[in-house]
Amino acid sequence: MEGMLFHAFVYLAAAVVAVPVAHRLGLGSVLGYLIAGILIGPVLGLVGAETKDIQQVAEFGVVLMLFLVGLELEPKLLWQMRGRLLGLGGLQVGLTALAIAALAFSLGLYWGLGLAVGLVFAMSSTAIVIQTLSEKGLTKTEGGRASFAVLLFQDISVIAVLALIPFLAQPEPLALAAWLSAAAGDNSAAQGAAGLVAGLPNWGYALVVLGAVATVVLGGHYLSRPLFRYIAESRLREVFTASALLLVVGTALLMTLVGLSPALGTFLAGVILATSEFRHELRSDIEPFKGILMGIFFITVGAGIDLPLLFGDFATLLGLTLGVMGLKALVLLALARLFRLRAGDRWLFALSLAQAGEFGFVLLGFCVQNGVVPTGLARTLSLVVALSMLLTPALFILYDRLIAPRLRNGKGPAPDTIEEEGTVVIAGIGRFGQIVNRLLVAAGIETVVLDHRADQIDLLRKLGIKSYYGDASRPDLLHAAGLARARLFIVAIDDRDRAVEMVDYCRRTYPQVRILARAYDVGHLYLLKQAGADLAVREVFDTSLGLGAAALRELGMHPYKVERMTRAFRRHEAAGLAGMYDLWDQDPDIARNLALQARIREHVGTLQDALNSDRMQLHDRTERGWTPPSRGFSREPD
Repeated sequence: MEGMLFHAFVYLAAAVVAVPVAHRLGLGSVLGYLIAGILIGPVLGLVGAETKDIQQVAEFGVVLMLFLVGLELEPKLLWQMRGRLLGLGGLQVGLTALAIAALAFSLGLYWGLGLAVGLVFAMSSTAIVIQTLSEKGLTKTEGGRASFAVLLFQDISVIAVLALIPFLAQPEPLALAAWLSAAAGDNSAAQGAAGLVAGLPNWGYALVVLGAVATVVLGGHYLSRPLFRYIAESRLREVFTASALLLVVGTALLMTLVGLSPALGTFLAGVILATSEFRHELRSDIEPFKGILMGIFFITVGAGIDLPLLFGDFATLLGLTLGVMGLKALVLLALARLFRLRAGDRWLFALSLAQAGEFGFVLLGFCVQNGVVPTGLARTLSLVVALSMLLTPALFILYDRLIAPRLRNGKGPAPDTIEEEGTVVIAGIGRFGQIVNRLLVAAGIETVVLDHRADQIDLLRKLGIKSYYGDASRPDLLHAAGLARARLFIVAIDDRDRAVEMVDYCRRTYPQVRILARAYDVGHLYLLKQAGADLAVREVFDTSLGLGAAALRELGMHPYKVERMTRAFRRHEAAGLAGMYDLWDQDPDIARNLALQARIREHVGTLQDALNSDRMQLHDRTERGWTPPSRGFSREPD
């Protein structure tokens, strides 16, 4: 069966089936998409030659992704990245390309062919890396930021690589003069480009490129805001969505016409709009298109793997793939050490960028067109690119399950020497622990604060908040902090498993110390209670209850009533949690615990009765002389 509807059904069905399974197995969505592509392509043969055409369309997902990334970066933040962008990114591309070229030259290959292959493999997969970092919440880490800087430089460098490739072809003896003439002639920067720059000299090409960039910057800053404001006034959501897509498509088209990377152009447009009041609306409109196109792109990568060629010489291809990834990882580790990334971020940086990327397919095709890489070798190298992309999710799993836990358990820098003891020991000084610590210190209580993030400790010391670097899950560090003589141990870290382990250790080793702990949700609260915590508090319960109370006041309810109802809600919640604890099972799958489901339904059903019963006890005089606010959400909560 053929046709657009059939292919759409096959791709979407593969994604719907494979991705949730991969996610439940802890493999991540990217690997799920790749596996889905292998199943519908080489294994079952449901898709065929149309995969390449679909891939060209799906690659627009990378363009949308870079636009959304740009929306999160203000120009001043991008300027702050300039050192890593140019230094780290430039060295990565240059050193990786030269290392692979030297290896190829040592094997007897022509130097131009070796350099071309090096440039192909120097590129990493923007799609896989940013998607996976975002899924795992690693984009804000130092390793994640460094990876993004390198990926951005790679996108910028693609146009320069496209300009260089035609001059890497091995000249025939009779055509040497013509080759030298072409190399010395004008229009070298515009080789391979089309549209507005075809046939232009170097200076003309430079002017057109600068004009295109200026159009994106000035148009994004001065024209887009009035346009979006005008469209927003129509209150037609679909028109706003169409205008957002028009902006991205138009920017990508302009960059393509001048021979630049469309992803780079849309990233620049996103950065310009990062300070716009329409930033969140743009993100919500474009995010669904980005997600589905990225998924289809990953499926096409898996579907495009040539299994007969792969299994025909599997050992050689796997060796080439692992060799390329190993060499890139060594270069990345050396650069991470040079730029002083910490151990955990160093490994994250190296493993996340060790693969070849989607631009490798484009560059290999361009190399074949210009006679730099033979067709047969290009097929083999394309398979190496695809195989390295397929192995990348496994590297992230390796980092999550083997490397990160070891680094967390004391392989990092030596902890600080704790010079004093306090009445309270606090583990974790993030946004939760900081508030607890400030309140205690303001009340004259001596505290000892521990945190395993050195950058956080340095920042707090600059702000005058005394704290110590060290992993609070280490028994020797807790002993040095004076936990045996403390009255309270407050666990405020955001790692759920480690928090339970710390509570359990403290209860067994220091039974006289009272333990207060931060819980993520009800299930985590029960685990902490089971481990021995005297009090566990859900991190968002009080703020959520406070916001609900503010909403009732804004809707016109008397503040006294709101206060009574809030207290009644708190009592009802505490009683319900205590009553459900006996039915709770450590297995988080509540869907199978029928008794607990029934108790939860009963608990939810009795809430309104509890609040109404408490509210009926109020006397009318509490509301005498009080006028509800005339406009909701117009003043600060009482």
